Amino acid sequence: MIELINVNKSFDDKHVLNDINAQFLKGKNNLIIGASGGGKSVMMKCMVGLEKPESGKILFDNRDMLSLDEQEMREVRREIGMLFQGTALFDSLTVEQNIEFPLRMFSNMRAAERRDRVNFCLKRVNLENINKKFPSEISGGMKKRVGIARAIALDIKYLFCDEPNSGLDPITSRLIDALIDEITKEYNITNVINSHDMKTVFDIGDHIIFIYKGHKKWEGSKDELKHAQTEIQELDEFIKASYFQ
Repeated sequence: MIELINVNKSFDDKHVLNDINAQFLKGKNNLIIGASGGGKSVMMKCMVGLEKPESGKILFDNRDMLSLDEQEMREVRREIGMLFQGTALFDSLTVEQNIEFPLRMFSNMRAAERRDRVNFCLKRVNLENINKKFPSEISGGMKKRVGIARAIALDIKYLFCDEPNSGLDPITSRLIDALIDEITKEYNITNVINSHDMKTVFDIGDHIIFIYKGHKKWEGSKDELKHAQTEIQELDEFIKASYFQ
């Protein structure tokens, strides 16, 4: 589980996150939703260590990210997988080399072991025999799946997905959602998804956190979301607007 306690983050004189308290549950798809500019991307960046809050705690299974030394931080980061919005694959590397990258960075595997792990991850995302292709030679949906394969290359405990459906057609989006859901449940991962896609929320969302102008306005299950929508105006407006994006 990941827990945020009174997290605050500012840029110059703009307070972007205001006393955020939230929980991200193990083995669940935890979705952060909210309008662009509301703070959800900054919140995720703080959680993975790309930004540092001015105050508060970010607990990864009771380990406070903000008070760890360099070696302890490296150990936690080894347990984190990232699926970036634009996949962030290295264009100059093959599919195999892209997936192998975190293994070279954070493991002591030998070449044969890394190759076996790459093949296992490709098979898990239903992509086999494309090891030697370059990102420019595969489709957008395949790039997303390669991104997922790279994210799970290490034995991760936490998976962060930033707008995983960005740029995909509706059918491919649902396939990616289903794959992320399967991997989350199969490996009992604490999965954090930053999304504005309400189809994703209602299809695979287990635990939802709504961020509005830097404040956490609501947190609960997708079954509770519909009831909350009738009570919280900002949430109702966001959900209705999202269907027209």
